[in-house]
Amino acid sequence: MSFRVIDEVPVDPGSARVYPEGWQSWSPTTWYPVGREGHWPQGARQHTMRFRPGVALPERGVQGEGLLVLDPGDGQPARRYATVDASEQVASIRARLDMDTVVVSATDEVATSTHAEGPMAALTSYGEQFAARAGVVELRPAPRVWSSWYQYFLDVTAADIAENAAAFDDHDLPFDLVQIDDGWSHGIGESTRLTAGFAALPRLVDQIHAAGRQVGIWLAPFLVGVDSDLARRHPDWCVGPAGYNWGQDLTGLDLTHPGVREHLFATVRGLGDLGVGYLKLDFLYGGAVDGRRHHDVTAVAAYRSGLELIREAAGPETFVLGCGAPILPSVGLVDAMRVSPDTFHEGAEDGSDGLRGRMSLIARAWQQGRFWINDPDCLVARPSYRLREGWADTVREFGGLRSSSDRVAALDQWGLKTTRALLRDAPAPAPFSAAVLESSRTIATDHDSGVAPR
Repeated sequence: MSFRVIDEVPVDPGSARVYPEGWQSWSPTTWYPVGREGHWPQGARQHTMRFRPGVALPERGVQGEGLLVLDPGDGQPARRYATVDASEQVASIRARLDMDTVVVSATDEVATSTHAEGPMAALTSYGEQFAARAGVVELRPAPRVWSSWYQYFLDVTAADIAENAAAFDDHDLPFDLVQIDDGWSHGIGESTRLTAGFAALPRLVDQIHAAGRQVGIWLAPFLVGVDSDLARRHPDWCVGPAGYNWGQDLTGLDLTHPGVREHLFATVRGLGDLGVGYLKLDFLYGGAVDGRRHHDVTAVAAYRSGLELIREAAGPETFVLGCGAPILPSVGLVDAMRVSPDTFHEGAEDGSDGLRGRMSLIARAWQQGRFWINDPDCLVARPSYRLREGWADTVREFGGLRSSSDRVAALDQWGLKTTRALLRDAPAPAPFSAAVLESSRTIATDHDSGVAPR
């Protein structure tokens, strides 16, 4: 992959700013001072799971995937460099400061435009134009979600879900939907075989429905563990390395393979038949890793075809949330998108990792109401999370989808009041105000990024 210089722009090195869009939900995305280096993965595994797999990062400057906006800082119009159509390929775009000039280069064809109204107009107009081309129709309101993940992680049981669902009305918590996160099945590559703790999943779904709430479920459909049953039985379904999790190396699935497609369709349709009306599709980047496929198409085209298949299998009434998903290739196929890393990982429940999702969540505020509903990840409001007040403020200002992940019994009065207020104040599926967008141009601290600074 080679980069070709497409522009050279004189700038004020002290005031110029650049916005490079990250590859997927968890990729660091923010406004950088023009002379600053971009964030950098800590090793090959994080590169695969947080940046664009198989695409090198620059030794100098920053790199965007499909979109980069430059504010010269001297009164010149902002400049935008962007992929127009992400159904087949997404250009990587670099910007580096050379004395008082920014040199912009790209791997593939991009559209260049100038915006006298400023850099935010460059982003919002792109959002509107790109969404129209990608087939985004009127967005529907997101349900208010309770998730099991940040309280129970993989140790969740049906009894845990039932306990919390029964407590919502007692504490006036207006959740619309109960989302059962990872832990309900035996894991990726083991189909949807239930764990012992969820042997009675159909009965649990019926109980939640009887209480007037919807049911959602977590799924990582585009990758499997290399030691899983599916990978052992169907090595020809596997494409290439997709990182490491659940105690094993991961491999992406070939979304062009007829057997994979049949498997995915049956899995998603089966969950719908069970009564699941909300899908959290996680680790979606696995569908776009490098490797040979059954059909000779680009990784981006394979990924989008797989997401289209799931959308078809789920049906038009199912609300689909993407996570760990390539940003531009997903537009038009999901109702909501996680636009930031996880709130925390297991072992950092006290907030010791910082507000990991804050940086990218703020910077991607312009995508709300244009591409989809921005999911900031879950509010955590229990007393043991020492950053709960700052996180609640961030979710309130920049979150489009409202979700919470505390055991209700673990909430104190502040936690109950804050959760209740945020659920009641859920925003419409529309773009954020000009004031919110202007504040989103902040340059967040590295501690809020979830990855190391360069």
